[in-house]
Amino acid sequence: MSDSETTVLGVSEAPAQVSEWKRFRRVFFQRKLVLFGLAVLFVLVFTAIFAAPLAPHNPYRGNMADSLFQPSKTYLLGTDILGKDTLSRLIYGTRTALMVGFITVGIASVIGVTLGLLAGFIGGIVNMIIMRCMDALMGFPMLLLALVIAAVLGGGLQNVIIALAIATVPGYARVMHGLTLSVRENDYILAEMAMGAGKARTMLRHILPNALPPMIVLITLQLGNLILAEAALSFLGIGIEPPGAAWGSMVSDGYKYLSTNPVLSFAPGLTIMLVVFAFNMVGDGLRDALDPRLRGLL
Repeated sequence: MSDSETTVLGVSEAPAQVSEWKRFRRVFFQRKLVLFGLAVLFVLVFTAIFAAPLAPHNPYRGNMADSLFQPSKTYLLGTDILGKDTLSRLIYGTRTALMVGFITVGIASVIGVTLGLLAGFIGGIVNMIIMRCMDALMGFPMLLLALVIAAVLGGGLQNVIIALAIATVPGYARVMHGLTLSVRENDYILAEMAMGAGKARTMLRHILPNALPPMIVLITLQLGNLILAEAALSFLGIGIEPPGAAWGSMVSDGYKYLSTNPVLSFAPGLTIMLVVFAFNMVGDGLRDALDPRLRGLL
């Protein structure tokens, strides 16, 4: 066989190139649990948007004559001690959960990514100051730190978001710091800096885009954790103030009646578990789809 035939044969046997988007779709949607998680999140968002027409009763107005009603045609999940419809409050609680989750993640990720990027790229005294502050915050468990901050600021949606955002910033900063240290040592970064490219351009045009995939996975996984943390704060009485609808406070109010009305605690508790599970499954799917080791594979 001649060299030209060998070359042609070698080219013909080379694997076909697969577009990045096609590979992402194939890997991400091939897992049934990921599809289940997406379906749950779609229902959650749909419920939060259309909570008013979906709720059969006013979630903030109760009737003491209907106190602690068992599930029936009128009240599908019964009523609480104040006569408020459990299903309606469960539906409106989706708005609280999504607001806390997305707003907190947005604030914490922007601050954490910015601090981690600056610390990892600039280095020196900037790196030492930023990362030592992050280490000090990470010395406290996230929920404990959020609990202390929320206790100082007081209850309410705004204060809960602030408390959770401060508690989660160190995680984003730490991960981004490590990614920046890794990416900035690549040859193309060193070549661009040698050609005189500015620091801001290098960070925003090259380091940040290459560090985004792991951060996207972290943000997705953190959404479920933040919803769970907000429920824990509300359960302890420091989260969303009455008469606001929050799943954690519903569990707290209902656990006193587990023997007579278990649905008061089980319904919001199962909802929290399902939503956190859905976010974790979607996060795992994103991690597999964005894994660089899978690039080029179908």
